[in-house]
Amino acid sequence: MIRCLSIAAGALMVAAAVPNGLSLDDVLAAKRDLWGEAAMREANGPSYQFFARLLPPLRYVDAKFRHYPIILGMPGAKRKARWISDGSGVNLPGELWTWHDQGLTPVAFSVGSAAEPFGKDSARIVGPKYADGYLPIVNIRYRHGASEYRQEAFAAIGASNGTVVYVSFSLANGKTGVVHADLPGLHVEGPVWKDAKGIVRAWHGPGWRLEGSRATADVAAGGKVWLAVADDPPSIRLGDYDVERKRSDRFWKAWISRAATIETPEKLVNDAYRAVLLGTLALTIGDTLYYSALNLYEQTFEAECGDAVRAMALFGIPGDGRFVTPMLQRPHQQGLGFHDTAFKMQLLAHYYWLSKDSAFVRKALEPMVAEAREGIRVIEPGTGLLPREAYCGDISTPVYSLNSNANFWRGLRDLSVVLTELGDKKNAAELKETAERMRRATLIAVEKSVRKDVTPPFVPIALFGEEQPSDRLTDTKLGSYWDLMAPYVLGSGVFGVISQESRWIRETLQQHGGLCMGMVRFHQHSGYFANDDAVDDLYTLRYVLDLLQVDEPDRALVTFYGKLAQGFTRDTFIAGEGTGLRSLGPHGRSMYLPPNAAANALFLQCLRYLMIQDWDMDDDGKPETLRLMFATPRTWLSDRKRVRIESAPTAFGKVSVTMVSDLRHHKVVAAVDLPARSPQRTLLRFRVPDGHKVVSAHVGARKLRPDSKGTVDLSGMKGRVKIVADVRPTKTH
Repeated sequence: MIRCLSIAAGALMVAAAVPNGLSLDDVLAAKRDLWGEAAMREANGPSYQFFARLLPPLRYVDAKFRHYPIILGMPGAKRKARWISDGSGVNLPGELWTWHDQGLTPVAFSVGSAAEPFGKDSARIVGPKYADGYLPIVNIRYRHGASEYRQEAFAAIGASNGTVVYVSFSLANGKTGVVHADLPGLHVEGPVWKDAKGIVRAWHGPGWRLEGSRATADVAAGGKVWLAVADDPPSIRLGDYDVERKRSDRFWKAWISRAATIETPEKLVNDAYRAVLLGTLALTIGDTLYYSALNLYEQTFEAECGDAVRAMALFGIPGDGRFVTPMLQRPHQQGLGFHDTAFKMQLLAHYYWLSKDSAFVRKALEPMVAEAREGIRVIEPGTGLLPREAYCGDISTPVYSLNSNANFWRGLRDLSVVLTELGDKKNAAELKETAERMRRATLIAVEKSVRKDVTPPFVPIALFGEEQPSDRLTDTKLGSYWDLMAPYVLGSGVFGVISQESRWIRETLQQHGGLCMGMVRFHQHSGYFANDDAVDDLYTLRYVLDLLQVDEPDRALVTFYGKLAQGFTRDTFIAGEGTGLRSLGPHGRSMYLPPNAAANALFLQCLRYLMIQDWDMDDDGKPETLRLMFATPRTWLSDRKRVRIESAPTAFGKVSVTMVSDLRHHKVVAAVDLPARSPQRTLLRFRVPDGHKVVSAHVGARKLRPDSKGTVDLSGMKGRVKIVADVRPTKTH
């Protein structure tokens, strides 16, 4: 049924209030990111409010349960549970090959004397929302007749194998109500339900009337009934609902307390990053961070899952290298061995700079160098490149891949610098020499392959004339996949920090239909759910990091707010791999196989790099530049606003920055705790609102000279530094 809806989506699309009269059809037909460019023209630049009004929210998935699932479970637990976001049940079957149903204990919820499925009419749903805005304790309300029911669900703390989900029902409005829980295939014995083997799968609190596999309860104002469901026999001693809820609250808040703290004037941003951190943690099984859960994507992919591991490390979670190890040990994908090795090397090098955990990295280096040598051994003498490998995971055609060669070079170069730092000069010299040769060969191949008869010149992924440019990238399947792969080339840095080739790639994305709301577009040309007329936003990551490195903050903020507004579900911050842009009726759009750890990584890394950037600007493989608050939204420094990031890991040690705006008195005050290892260059920017300008700044008696963008140089300073910026209104005529 859902696939039929997706095919007819164009007819069902609901008109939205769009800027300058730009409809979604206008946007999809254009070669430029019309909505993104309109957002940049707004006063103070892009904002969440601008993008949130453009489209209905994400809601639907290609499954029998139709509404997106929220994964509940302990970090590291071997099995997770899914709570359906319309409140209709826990662990309901998807009944499609892309969803994992085996072993789950399904429970369906309904309300009223006629047992209407909870959430049947989307117009009568409020939510779902998280407790305190970010905790994985989910609340939803549903109006039926004269009563409005409240449902709450969360995972019990302490289960190491399966997941136990507690669910309660109460009234948000009204005097009385009736709720039902159906547990097919189970039979009741006193306070528990058992399966055919006699294994306990669910149990309940007081107030239920039990008949076979159905439980019914009357709910009065001020009252509550609850039950719990397990996919495996519970391995923990379980208590009363309220006791378990308090344990869950404490547990997740303890995890957040370990992470770098971000505080912005936007509560939504503050809630989102914490919710996304915890939601990503819930996707771990043991120490492995999975791409998704309870679907086809409950597996790992080297680059994508590595990006999620990096995102967590940038926030100091888990605080050691335990998530890195499984990614380094992961077997290669068939046909993508060079690609995988490249991103393993880069992950290990990045983790070294963030952690300076020499013991961990030394242990990992020997097998990593051996794996790198396997690639070096087969470099072709004639081309100086790696042999052909698959264009990407979905396109198995073997090509001389710019992605694989550029990123393998980057991995070799970065690893050689780490080896030098750790005193292994022999291996460092070998990898460095090979990397230099490989970079020269890759640049020569690119020069032979670039199509300069189009504007901008087209830099192909498949080298030596085997890939043609598309006037609008999503017009062809291969063009859509170029859209996904090109950011990997940007992220490799193979062309240097500032280069014409990188500019050509960015401009191709920007001028040939590669972006929508700052996220890379995708059209699989398959007719499959959520994969046509879509964005595949997780692959935007290296594009937005490249924008930040070349100092284009407003374009980066298009991606940041586009993702927050239209790449996540509202209030629960769930993302899929593919995100449909067309609506399936008035209440929502579709997405493919949520949740998605790499889509989470886009938001987390983008937020961190808006505030703190530790770059290798001199292109030697060793970070030397620290840029602080370089791309924050201008509204964050509106009068009496405060922005803070605390204890954020960087390549130089932990960094904290607090900015407080006092525009009434013509100043913004910044307090910076500089890192233990001094960068060669440290810069701080005051991104003040439009209509204001930083005219001077000082640290104590020392005067600083801000540039035209409000940037001051803190190079050479140490410890805690207080900077006062003098901010004045700009003259208007």
